[in-house]
Amino acid sequence: MRKDEVPQDQGILENYKEVVYAVDDQGRYMPVSSKGWSAKTEANELAWVGINLQIEKTRDLVLAGKLSPLAYYMELNHMKPGLLGKYAGFSRWRVKRHLKPAVFSKLRPKVLERYAKVFKITADRLKTMDS
Repeated sequence: MRKDEVPQDQGILENYKEVVYAVDDQGRYMPVSSKGWSAKTEANELAWVGINLQIEKTRDLVLAGKLSPLAYYMELNHMKPGLLGKYAGFSRWRVKRHLKPAVFSKLRPKVLERYAKVFKITADRLKTMDS
């Protein structure tokens, strides 16, 4: 894209600009300031709709007793078992096991605290999903 063709549509963040790279008159790439691009804004908005739907779906599964509250907080924080395991100091296998409601309900307070610390919430909130 040429320097003078860089979109200046309203972006997601008002009053902020982003840097994109475009070609100048000599054919060299250079940084150019842009307010945003409507196509990018639409794509981001659609992506967030999908993310929020998945969070709600996971929440419903937790409330139905099919997953532990750990699954909800993982979804809310865009984590997979391997990543959560690394942050909390557990193996991926162990995190997957803790996603089962029967196993989760028997976790020791010390284990719950480690998970809660990763999510920056209390252990009580982790257990009950209270806001």
